[in-house]
Amino acid sequence: MIRPLEDYVVLSVKKEEKTTASGIILATEEKDRPAIGKVISVGPKVENIKAEDEVIYQSYAGTKVKIEQTEYLLVQSKNILAILEK
Repeated sequence: MIRPLEDYVVLSVKKEEKTTASGIILATEEKDRPAIGKVISVGPKVENIKAEDEVIYQSYAGTKVKIEQTEYLLVQSKNILAILEK
């Protein structure tokens, strides 16, 4: 588990794959990827965002980290633009 400091948020990034009619999986290019992620944990100075929230963040914000085959993104809370309501 990653425990962020200060005003940082750990996100699990949604990866979308496109499948052709014949079943070939095409990876989505980085520039075409939607900036939507699921909050894994938040730092102590983060307000209004909690674990399990689905958020929209600035496309080129944050630092990617891969831990045990899982990719995470660490972003400052100011780079989170909105919380998706269910």
